Amino acid sequence: MDEKILDWVVLAEKFSADGDPLSMRTAAQEIFALDKNSADGLAIMAEATLYLGNIDEAESFAKFALSIEPNHLRGRLVTGAIAAKRFKLREQLKIFDELIHDTREEIKNLQSRLQEHNRQFAFNRRQRTADDDNFQKQLDKKISVTRAILFKALCWSANGFYLAGEPARASTSLLEASTLTDDNAQAAELYSKHLFLRNYRDVPPMQTKELAQKYNGFFARISPFRHDKHIRGEKIHVGYISPDFREHALANFIVPFVRDFDAENFSVTCYATGKKDLVTEKFKSFNVEWRTLTGKEPFEAAQIIDADNVDILVDFSGHSQDSCLPILAHKPAPIQICGLGYTATTGLNAVDYFLSDNLCTPENLPNNFTEKILRLNPCSLCYSPGLIREMPDVELRAPFLKNGFVTFASFNNFAKISDDVLYIWRAILEGVPHSRLILKGKIFSIDDGKQIVRERFRKLSFPIDRVEFRPYSPDYLEQYRDVDIALDTFPYTGGTTTCEALFMGVPVITVRGKTHGSRLGASILVAADVAELVAHSPMDYVKKAIQLSRRKELIAAYHVGLREHVKDSALMNSQRYMRELEKIYTTIIN
Repeated sequence: MDEKILDWVVLAEKFSADGDPLSMRTAAQEIFALDKNSADGLAIMAEATLYLGNIDEAESFAKFALSIEPNHLRGRLVTGAIAAKRFKLREQLKIFDELIHDTREEIKNLQSRLQEHNRQFAFNRRQRTADDDNFQKQLDKKISVTRAILFKALCWSANGFYLAGEPARASTSLLEASTLTDDNAQAAELYSKHLFLRNYRDVPPMQTKELAQKYNGFFARISPFRHDKHIRGEKIHVGYISPDFREHALANFIVPFVRDFDAENFSVTCYATGKKDLVTEKFKSFNVEWRTLTGKEPFEAAQIIDADNVDILVDFSGHSQDSCLPILAHKPAPIQICGLGYTATTGLNAVDYFLSDNLCTPENLPNNFTEKILRLNPCSLCYSPGLIREMPDVELRAPFLKNGFVTFASFNNFAKISDDVLYIWRAILEGVPHSRLILKGKIFSIDDGKQIVRERFRKLSFPIDRVEFRPYSPDYLEQYRDVDIALDTFPYTGGTTTCEALFMGVPVITVRGKTHGSRLGASILVAADVAELVAHSPMDYVKKAIQLSRRKELIAAYHVGLREHVKDSALMNSQRYMRELEKIYTTIIN
């Protein structure tokens, strides 16, 4: 590559990292001034055009680049990204799989050339010349650019793997990507996402803890705020921080915190870090103070919280999307708690407590949390639907009465459905003649997605002819009217989906695992006073599902009375939930 062109490529990569596609296009134009048929210039133009939203034009530039240099790495990167934008999932995964392999090899080759070049000086004992230095600089630049392409390919592939139901591979890609950026905040974010995706499959509890503790290292240089002069007011001041004060599944569980608190003894401030919508306005109408932190850097956000003199700061995000943990790392409140939105330890030293319950984290199980456990019984969640949308009526007549067969279903994120889960579901279908299974999710909105799932099912000898794939749709709650029995996933159980199914009159079978996240489904069912639906092992899960399918009168009774039963249970008793939580707040602050 021409030295001047390489300099513009390096600059274009900087513009890409800064999120500046217009300047990328300018860099490409400068390259064209040096070589009008430069594959580098065309590929940079393609990437910039893609970021600006013109997919067809980006594809044209990428094809031109690859016609000149068929294996051009950036040209292939853009082609893979275009496939992703067009939901061509199989093509996307294939392109990035090959690109990642070739990019790693290119980096190895460049590093070998650099090492060989440096060895020559030690062997010949000659002085370095200006040409030698320039040669090394050029190799360093090429390595830097190639690493940047690998970084982007890994991030794109992680998105594809997650959608395709391969969270372990997505997690591995994000872990590697976190090592390829010099931006510490970006590396921390990627590592956080890596931790989140690890929960989708079985990981030894102590390994989960050790991996989470490494997250704390990204904030080693931070000097946390001091609270030695913190002054308590007449009321305990609680702050709630979340990106999800909006139309989001978690909103169904946040409502009690802002609606049902004891206003005589507590004051509440909400710190919103995410997008706002009509649900946000509903949250703001409660008797709380409101701070919008969206777009603010973690330190600036932490300063605002610190200035508000918050006694207890509760984070609802953990390592979920748009995590607030970088803000908590500054320790803006003397006591900090995590819960609700994440089901494992954060690993962050600045977090003092984790909100759980006796079923999710019993004292006789090994402690895999860096935080102290606060046990809010009977369940760490309280379900309060209705803020996001009006809940549809229950279909009181169980589907088997009109169909003549039992319909099982799972509306959980497909990434939660491991091969172990599929083997169990296959055993259930085999044990219940003529039964059917409905699976609903985003992957079934994509033709490639459905094909990937079918291929996976065939490898497991799963009876595909008895499975119905349904795409995501806004009326998904109404579709529970087609379901007799819902099947939970494991080890990453459902939270919102389990509560929604129960509220729509559908019994849910879950298996109690060995960690907080794998026991959450059981905790919800116990709080809903339907502990009979909790299995103690995968084999017991199969047994319970088959036995329930044979008790047609019981299925019918669930569909008639389950909603009212759940409404009267601890799972939806927000007043009781908040009084218990406020006792905990009072205890830990005194």
